[in-house]
Amino acid sequence: MSTSAKGGWAASGGGGGASMEYVSTRGGTGTVDFEGALFSGYAPDQGLFMPQHIPLLDGDTLRRWSSLSYRELVKELCSLFITAELIPRSMLNDLIDRAFSRFRHKDVVHLSRLKDGLNVLELWHGVTYAFKDLSLSCTGQFLQYFLEKKQKHVTILVGTSGDTGSSAIESVRGQKNMDIFVLLPKGFCTQIQELQMTTVIEDNVHVFAAHGNSDEIDEPIKELFADVDFARKYNLMSLNSVNWSRIMVQIAHHFYAYFQCAPSLDTTPLPVVEIVVPTGGGGNITAGCIAQKMGLPIRLVAAVNSNDIIHRTVQRGDFSLSESVKATLASAMDIQAPPRVRKETGKKVGKPRRNASSMAICSLPRAEQVSAGRERPQPWKSMEEPYNVERILWLLSGSDSHLIKTLMERFSASKSLTLPEDLHRKLSETLRSCSASDEDIVRAMQRCWEENHYLLCPHSAVAAHYHYSQPDGVPRCCLAPASAAKFQDALLRAGLVPQLPPEITALTAMETRSTPLDRGQDWAQALRGWIEAMAQWREARGHCLAASGQQGITGQGVTQT
Repeated sequence: MSTSAKGGWAASGGGGGASMEYVSTRGGTGTVDFEGALFSGYAPDQGLFMPQHIPLLDGDTLRRWSSLSYRELVKELCSLFITAELIPRSMLNDLIDRAFSRFRHKDVVHLSRLKDGLNVLELWHGVTYAFKDLSLSCTGQFLQYFLEKKQKHVTILVGTSGDTGSSAIESVRGQKNMDIFVLLPKGFCTQIQELQMTTVIEDNVHVFAAHGNSDEIDEPIKELFADVDFARKYNLMSLNSVNWSRIMVQIAHHFYAYFQCAPSLDTTPLPVVEIVVPTGGGGNITAGCIAQKMGLPIRLVAAVNSNDIIHRTVQRGDFSLSESVKATLASAMDIQAPPRVRKETGKKVGKPRRNASSMAICSLPRAEQVSAGRERPQPWKSMEEPYNVERILWLLSGSDSHLIKTLMERFSASKSLTLPEDLHRKLSETLRSCSASDEDIVRAMQRCWEENHYLLCPHSAVAAHYHYSQPDGVPRCCLAPASAAKFQDALLRAGLVPQLPPEITALTAMETRSTPLDRGQDWAQALRGWIEAMAQWREARGHCLAASGQQGITGQGVTQT
């Protein structure tokens, strides 16, 4: 392989260069290796980890990679960002193969070539029928590799309004070195999304159905992470797209899309392919920007719904949160929450209802079943802010961490930011953008069905809307983040008939398990109690295993270098 990078870094053919390290976008912390970035989530200075240098691929490497499968592309790309000293290449290949072993399609992802030049890259052939399965399945394997090697344990906290929770659960289910605690806002996920979480009956999976909205479930998670002593004692971490590992794997989407849709790689320079990315938190579009920096000749389009903060940022340099968030058919992209207001809490719930002695046995206690017929909260329309924009701005600023720290602190304080003129110019040169209303989404879904008998999910339809609005002749690929089967209401709104695969139909007959979090409870204290109780249970179980001659997990710390 022939690769180079700005700053003098060069990659070898077998794995990432020995100097591949990660820095914070805000410049307030030292460098870490991939393991440190994997377990950290946010950097200590509240920035996001990025590679200190981006490897630059030459044309010969791109031509050679053009014949690789998606699985092989993930391996090649990950080997550039993970040193062989941390994960030997043969082991890295094995971990990625394990990650994709449960995907339904033999090629892991699939490109559907439809009429009028509409190319749809289906990223949803994993267990939960969502694109997050791709990056999270790999991330779960990387975590387990390091944890098992060092016999350590982590506690994963996830707040979700949709696919993140189920994908995160599937990525770590059954793993002895990880417990995952997922908070979902009861009544705000689709029935399928909720069942994909509550039907996973595993020792290390703990699902909480909170009677509140998406913003409110963020608060107890933020509170626990802010308690430095508690977070360190129980090794708290998150699996949202703050985590660099997810961004890294998603870079492969863009390489595969390019190689599938480029008309020919025999020309110099290589042809440009436009990639349309349905955009919410900005993880996938960030991965595309990194692919561009690596030398992939792509033109990126950030396609958003009516919640258009990224569109406004690209078009006008206006990175400001709106006063309200519109509920749309493409609900996973309903991102640009107003400033958060901490909910009032009433009595504290304390620890879980099980006492410590009931945990000190060698079988896992079952979480409570959610009681039927509870009153649902009133609909609310918020999600988190598009935090990965910070990574894009850092890239475009030439890694100017001082500038990014200043800008993001200003944004954090006021939830409003006008980009400096030079930075906005670079952003608008790097990205195109469009915004689609619900009516646009419905029309794109209907047209795609009428012309192809192909069902789009509403998020994929945002990308298709952009395609249908453009003149012919440009090689283009639309990323499809989820299966239409998960969004029956949107299909019915478009006058289309949902087609449910048997795996989804079977969910309604499966046993479910979750623990309610009611209004008036102190949710952070409830979670503390559960996490502490599970730690006590693991310790007691370890003693039982030791007495029987089996090996348990000892220690709580995860070494970060």
